[in-house]
Amino acid sequence: MTRPLARPVPPSVADTPRRGTLTLLPMLVLLLVATALVALGSGRYPLSAADVLRFFASAAGWPLLDPERYDLLYNLLVEIRLPRVLAAILVGAALAVSGAAFQGVFRNPLVSPNLLGVLSGAAFGAAAGMLFGGSWLLVQASAFGCGLIAVAVALMIARAFGQGSLVMLVLGGIISGALFAALLSVIKYVADPYNELPAIVIWLMGSLASVDIRDALWVSIPMGGAIVALCAAGRWLDALAMGDDEARSLGVPVTAVRYVVIGCATLLGALTVSLAGMIGWVGLIVPHVARLLCGPGHALLLPASALLGASFLLAADLLARALTDSEIPIGIVTELLGIPVFLLVLRRARKGWS
Repeated sequence: MTRPLARPVPPSVADTPRRGTLTLLPMLVLLLVATALVALGSGRYPLSAADVLRFFASAAGWPLLDPERYDLLYNLLVEIRLPRVLAAILVGAALAVSGAAFQGVFRNPLVSPNLLGVLSGAAFGAAAGMLFGGSWLLVQASAFGCGLIAVAVALMIARAFGQGSLVMLVLGGIISGALFAALLSVIKYVADPYNELPAIVIWLMGSLASVDIRDALWVSIPMGGAIVALCAAGRWLDALAMGDDEARSLGVPVTAVRYVVIGCATLLGALTVSLAGMIGWVGLIVPHVARLLCGPGHALLLPASALLGASFLLAADLLARALTDSEIPIGIVTELLGIPVFLLVLRRARKGWS
């Protein structure tokens, strides 16, 4: 008895990960490293890239700095600037890769990480934590938990009214997002206008200033795992892009893949809000830029989006610190940068939308 032939994978899906991988991803890694070195050297006490490299070489066991200079740079780089740089890399990569994953799952280039209400739910949770005078850890935990609850509400609505179809998932996300946005408005209304309300509003604009090294290291584990899981699902997302029936004919477990991707992307969105507040546009525009560079294949698009998103948010944080004497919330900077960038890619990307 002969064994059945394996179902063929379309050439566009099979070949996409190989094209340009050897050149594009290393270039994006170099861009990220260069941007991180500039970010570590920028501030009220500027350092050159050579100083930063000498410090890390000394920390690795090469005595290139005298002890007094090393202690100064340790305080400046490790205790002050490195947590912020790590947080920018993690948040930028998480928002970009979750946006690209959502766009692939829903086959819609205008989808953002807030499609299922995770950012609205997390914002409500953080504001509620601030209103009730909780610690910073409680605020983060509340933001994370409410973000997951918001997505659970969207999924329950979709299952109750449309057997989890894509259209009902989108409508469920709209309803859930509107619900938690209304609850957030209630929190703002009852908050003390002199103390609590300003803190809530400023935090919702997004900021990396209060991140310490423990926060950055703690979220790096689940964030890194979810980013790797989404990047590993690139070929499944390529199959989903051809339609559910075609994907099933290739042996793809459509429902399981869809919910696993949504779960990982939701986890990333909730963690970003719990760490840095509301930061918009990254998950929408960065996947478009990456798609112009590497094409639509998700096996290359997802890691490229992660690297570009990290570099983009690092650059935005640099501008937030450098434009004025007092730091601008990074969410404002990403919005101001996102609009012109989106207009630039709109002309080239719109042909693939029709």
